[in-house]
Amino acid sequence: MVVNEWKKAHHLMYIALSFTSQKKTKYSATRRLHLKSILLRTAASMLLAESEEKRATRERFISECFPLPNTSDLSVQELQELCKELHRKIDVTDEARYDIAVKVEKNENEIVSLRHKLVALKGVRRPSLKRVKKSTEDMLGAYSDSSKLMKADFKANLKTVKKEDEKREEVTDWRKNVEAMSGMEGRKKLFNAGQ
Repeated sequence: MVVNEWKKAHHLMYIALSFTSQKKTKYSATRRLHLKSILLRTAASMLLAESEEKRATRERFISECFPLPNTSDLSVQELQELCKELHRKIDVTDEARYDIAVKVEKNENEIVSLRHKLVALKGVRRPSLKRVKKSTEDMLGAYSDSSKLMKADFKANLKTVKKEDEKREEVTDWRKNVEAMSGMEGRKKLFNAGQ
């Protein structure tokens, strides 16, 4: 019943919104705004009624399936037995809940793996690219004037490396070098060498 009313309200809302998208409307802006506000209020009241109905059916189901135990005329030992029985039922329910959670997780993992397989079967679509032939002058943004035309000479700006054979030091024991450079004297030598 509430669902049918909700569908009617949704249909009316759709009609009201379609009036706003048309170029020539039959209703003024204030009239459309008023209709929208009425529809929204109706929808809100219907949602509230639906949530109340759900809550009432839930409470009715709980009271029917799980009636409250009468504990007023029970002895202490009978209360303890009742508590043990309730704990056993709770354990059974927790086991069932855990089993269901494991099954759901397994199904979700399987869904993810199947989606990956589906993507792999379809393959990744690559857009069709057009082949463009450009020379190095075009790529470097050459000018139309031939005097300003630059040729690609990539080796011209490279640095040359000189081999310095004269300053080669002899390979010594690294421990002696570390001991010599440790302390203030070694730092002083490094500072003087840097100047």
